[in-house]
Amino acid sequence: MEKSSNTTGAMTPELESLFELLRFPSISTDSRHRGDVRACAEWLAGNLAAMGLESRVDDTPGHPVVLAKSEAKPDRPTVLIYGHYDVQPVDPLELWDTPPFEPVLREGRILARGATDNKGQLWAHALGVGAVLREEGDLPVNVILLFEGEEEVGSPNLGAYLEAHKDELGCDVIAVSDTGMVAPGVPTLGYGLRGIACCEVKVSAAKSDLHSGVYGGAVANPATALARLLATLHDANGRVAVAGFYDGVGLPEEWEREAWSALPIDESSILKETGAPALSGEEGFSSWERLWARPTAEINGMASGYQGEGSKTVLPSEAMAKLSFRLVPGQDPGDILAGVRRHFEERAAPGIRLQFVEGHSGEPYFCDPRSRHGQAACEALREAFGREPVMIREGGSIPIINTFRRVLGVDTLLLGLALPDCRIHAPNENFTVENFEGGIRMNRALLRALAKA
Repeated sequence: MEKSSNTTGAMTPELESLFELLRFPSISTDSRHRGDVRACAEWLAGNLAAMGLESRVDDTPGHPVVLAKSEAKPDRPTVLIYGHYDVQPVDPLELWDTPPFEPVLREGRILARGATDNKGQLWAHALGVGAVLREEGDLPVNVILLFEGEEEVGSPNLGAYLEAHKDELGCDVIAVSDTGMVAPGVPTLGYGLRGIACCEVKVSAAKSDLHSGVYGGAVANPATALARLLATLHDANGRVAVAGFYDGVGLPEEWEREAWSALPIDESSILKETGAPALSGEEGFSSWERLWARPTAEINGMASGYQGEGSKTVLPSEAMAKLSFRLVPGQDPGDILAGVRRHFEERAAPGIRLQFVEGHSGEPYFCDPRSRHGQAACEALREAFGREPVMIREGGSIPIINTFRRVLGVDTLLLGLALPDCRIHAPNENFTVENFEGGIRMNRALLRALAKA
């Protein structure tokens, strides 16, 4: 494996500091890395303090929160910048070209776990703030930096932290760079996120696996029963067949459809990026509408019976599937899961037992990008990247964004810097130097634009 090096002529002080941050194996889901997560938080707080910000590390029942603030002046708006310094596990390690926590600069890309998600993006914001303080001695807005260490495990403690520090975190708008650009060089403002509702379904019958010749035809087969249940989730046109699933779901507005149809990419880019042989989904909608403005039902995993080499003629005693539902405005995760439970219970075959377990969930998010804050964000993106930004919803979910709105009462600007091929959560995660430097420029322009807004 290639080792990282800070001696190449392409390195800058900004990249050097990012490389330091990337070397912390701050894997929040693995208790063996608890000390690494804290060490990363301490590093962030120390470097933010060196920029001239008041900073500290606040403990939670899980991993700590890093909070940094500029001097608050009453005649200025306040901008809260959120990011997360925890990262995903690195497995499978053998598929990495370089050690995941020894960052490498290769052909204009930084390779390391967390390079895009989310250390590169949050550190670009921090460096932008630090540069303005260093060069001008002051900021055009009041700034709060809030970096958490549990986003990759669902932010279980951040909601309570926001409630406890509500007064201290009061702001006019929130900026987050934890989403994507539609294509290289195309600045992208996100104004919506799909929500999520997860569950697990287990079907069981006999108390143990049975001989398929002796009992097949007289005892229910849980694998068959589950397959039939899962097949009822969609109709022939790709619509989710759960009763009431689309209650409250609206269509994209006309200005959204016009904006998405004018994107400087076409649907073939999805095939190129994924390697899928053809596009698929709900009939009557474009791929962009399916990804950003339509709800979905997905089977994330299935397990049952013998899966080794050759044959083993059994009736499996049980079968299970993990499912997730991506939601859009007008849908409530609790209502959706209740409807899915009823759907399966009403269709469960005789001779089986059905167990339904709810998983984590989060509400969808939407704000108007034509607001004064949205236009300020577009101005900043335009200045940083030198071309007109596009405005999209995001297909993924960041549940904490709605928590921000509920607790702090403000909207969030989604200023994505991730590229479609950045491989977040996968081996060889990467972040382009171009987007890292563009993120620093964007932060500086954003602070000025929000001051005017």
